This record gives sequence, structure tokens and C-alpha cells, in this order.
Amino acid sequence: MSNQSEVLVSTGTNTILNTSTSTVFPCDKIAAQDITSRANYVYSFLAALGFVAGCFLFYSFIQTYRALKRLAWLNRLLWAFCGLQLLLLLLSLHVVVHTPHYLHTTGLGCAALSFTINTVSLCSLFVLVLMAYVLTLDPPSHALLRKPWVCGALVSLTSFLIALMLAGLRGPREGMQVEDMCFMDPVGAGVSYAAARLCLAFLIPYLLQLGLLMAGCVRQWKSRRRFLSGSEEGPVFLTVTVVMFFCQLFYSVVLVRGAQLAQKEGLSHREQAFLTVASFVLFSGSSASLLIVLLMHRPCRESLHRALRQLRDCCRSPGASQTNRNIIAPHIEITDTLQDIE
Repeated sequence: MSNQSEVLVSTGTNTILNTSTSTVFPCDKIAAQDITSRANYVYSFLAALGFVAGCFLFYSFIQTYRALKRLAWLNRLLWAFCGLQLLLLLLSLHVVVHTPHYLHTTGLGCAALSFTINTVSLCSLFVLVLMAYVLTLDPPSHALLRKPWVCGALVSLTSFLIALMLAGLRGPREGMQVEDMCFMDPVGAGVSYAAARLCLAFLIPYLLQLGLLMAGCVRQWKSRRRFLSGSEEGPVFLTVTVVMFFCQLFYSVVLVRGAQLAQKEGLSHREQAFLTVASFVLFSGSSASLLIVLLMHRPCRESLHRALRQLRDCCRSPGASQTNRNIIAPHIEITDTLQDIE
């Protein structure tokens, strides 16, 4: 039986429904929404865990700062990275709230949201580059890079310029005040935008990290000293980098593939749902990074153990604590000697 199938076709920043006569299952749209909803439930759980972990990390960092009155350079970079990942989790709420549908806003508002997300994501990746630089050249050889405000300005300016270039390629192309469905990275922006995002927002930060890590391995081989395992932040940095790498790679490849399909024949509902799942995978990297820092960084892990111990002590009822207490009664023994009797 021949039915009219709905196929998503992206034009500019808009996504319209194009009807074509072909034999399809009428439940394709329902199945796609079911996939998106299940992915939304899983991501909501991960995002909640990441948000709690991020809040506790900030509590731990504040306690460390109060105790030491200053933080080491790597700890400052780690603090900045966790703050950026927590901000990304908050920005991802627009996907969670409107799934399986999409956020409806003006073209200018959607472009501003995409620009903010790309800027924060790039800042976090360049903070990882700085961590790789500090771990490779410990201490940093350049005096300016030892100053926090210089590093902050360098990371912010680089991320802003790259996000501005991506915003110029993205659009909006059909009016600033036209309301429509908002996509963080629309496939309708073309293959050029997807390829530019792959190169600028993914390849450049990770190529810099790879170069610094190779330089650190060469220095380790020449000086016979420990590289990433020589500090507490080394294993944390390496694990977070690997997790972020795979999440960013998966999202970038799916975006390029979606842009190619949209340019040829349009996107079906299942393919559009797959793009939404890819965005969940991208934001899941932020949640996983916060959990990794909490569980692998020794000061944060010890702070978590102390908090759990205090919570366990507070939850104990007074009666149970009294019954479990071992009370040692004094035992007095009086012995009379022969001299006392006489």
C-alpha cells in the first residue's frame, strides 16, 4: 500500500516537511520520537549526576582554597574546566525540556544560543590544551603563561574568534526575527559549516594537545622522569581528554553525515532523531568529565569520603548508636594482704 511519507528537508536554519509518495511504515515518526525520548531519559539521569558532581567539586575547591589560601596552577585550570562543563550542562537544558520536539525561537536567538554553546565548548577544550602545556613544561617556560589573567584572555579570545567564524557560516539566512525550530548546529547550514566545525572546534584543539603530549613523552624519554603519572592531575587530564575526544568525534562525524544527506535527499525522522541523540552524546561528555574529576582527583575524592562519612553519622538514630556502643564497666578488686590482716 502506498502512503505519503514525511521527510525532513533542511533549508537554511529551517526544517520543513516534504511529502513524497513512497512505501514507508506510518509509525516512523512515532518510532523516532520514542528513540529520542528514551535518549532524553538517559541523558537527564546523567546530567543530574553531573550537576550534583559539579556542585560538590566547587564545594571541594572552595574548602581547599580556604585551607591553603591559594591554589596550584593545575588546580586552577581544573577548576576552570569544571566550571565550563557545568555551564554546558545548564545550556543543554534547552534540548532536555523540549524533546522530542524542538525549541521554537527567532533566528537571532537560535544563533546566539549556538554561538554561546560553541564558545563555552571551545573554552573548555583550550583549557585542556593549557593543562597539557603545563604538564609538559612543568613549570611553564614562558613567564606570561604563568599569569592566570593572560591565560584566561588568550583562551577566551581564541574561542570567541572561532565561534564567531562558525556563527558567520551558520546564519541565520532567512531573517533574524522569523520564529522556527532551533537547532544547535543545523544540517541546513551546509556541508561547509559541518566541515568547518569539525576542523575548528575539534581538530585544532586536539592536534595541539597531541603535539604537547608527544613533546612530553620525548622529554620523559630524554630525562627519564615521570610524565603524566608524576602528578595527581595527570591521570585525570588524560581520562577526561579521551572521553571528550570520543564524544566530540561522534557528534562531529554525525553532523557532517547529516549535512551530506540533507543536501542530497533530505532527512527522515529516524535520521533527525539520530542527530538529537548525537547532541545528547556531546553533552554527556560534560557530565562524564565532572564525575571523572570527582572520583579520580585525590583531594576531591577525599572530600567526598568525608562528606559521606558525616552524612552517615548524621543519619544514625540516637537509639541505635546507644545500643551499638560498648560500655566498659569498671571492675574493682580488693585483695587483703597478710600485713593488712595483722
